[in-house]
Amino acid sequence: MKTKIITEIEQSMLKHLDNAQLEELHRVLEHVLSGVTISKSTENTEEASNEDVLNDFIAAKKIEGCSDKSLKYYRKTITVALNSVGKEIKHITTDDLRSYLTKYQEEKKSSKVTMDNIRRILSSFFSWLEDEDYIIKSPVRRIHKVKTSKTIKETYTDENLELMRDSCVELRDLAMIDMLASTGMRVGEMVLLNREDINFNERECVVLGKGDKERIVYFDARTKLHLQNYLDARTDDNPALFVSLRAPHNRLTIGAIELRVRNLGKSLGIHKAHPHKFRRTLATVAIDKGMPIEQLQRLLGHQRIDTTLQYAMVKQSNVKLAHRKYIG
Repeated sequence: MKTKIITEIEQSMLKHLDNAQLEELHRVLEHVLSGVTISKSTENTEEASNEDVLNDFIAAKKIEGCSDKSLKYYRKTITVALNSVGKEIKHITTDDLRSYLTKYQEEKKSSKVTMDNIRRILSSFFSWLEDEDYIIKSPVRRIHKVKTSKTIKETYTDENLELMRDSCVELRDLAMIDMLASTGMRVGEMVLLNREDINFNERECVVLGKGDKERIVYFDARTKLHLQNYLDARTDDNPALFVSLRAPHNRLTIGAIELRVRNLGKSLGIHKAHPHKFRRTLATVAIDKGMPIEQLQRLLGHQRIDTTLQYAMVKQSNVKLAHRKYIG
């Protein structure tokens, strides 16, 4: 109890005293309270629990437009950390969180990317608490970004794409492959599309991206033809753009498309076939052919340009040619 009171006093004085003054304050408080017995008051001085505070944070993030998937990840990550530390939020220190992160990595054998994601989420949580004046200073401030090695993620080759197209038995699968490859949309965006969303004259459609933000994506002439052939062959009245092959022809889910692409890639010997790989491939090709990064950012629906740059992998051969053109 005594330590708790000293900590609260020191936190309240953080913005008023420098380090030397804080050390002196700590020494004085320890000395003055050394012979004092402090008991907990029986008065009803209820304070918001960790769970209540976390609920407020999640509600705030929801208002900001975070997806349900992100909110679920935030809640789980923060809950595990708080339970592991085992303290009220106001009394959690930088050392507590450093110890937690170290122990977590040792036990789970987590990658640096995973550890930095956890650090980033905790930083967002405690920064919000600081902004809301629930705490004086975020304990994550002094926990720096985890340095991660940049790995070049695979993209589909032209041969991969043609192989997948040629191997599609169903008109639907061919239309799906082309739609993903030519628009670069997220698979989660594609499953939400309805037939009426497609503008065949302009070869474009409006998708609902992360944070419920709408944007226009575009498809090529080949995709237009294959999509029209697929829709003309359908006999159901489901408004969804892509549906199951068997009755009652329900709207396809993300998992169903992922499974379809994975199985197609496996049968063709294509390594790590996944819907998201089409998006990364489009970004790489666009950058490689000289599309301005700002336009690609808008096309992919990224809020931060740093995210767009992570998707784009410029071919080394073109770097060599560019060096000869501009420098050598």
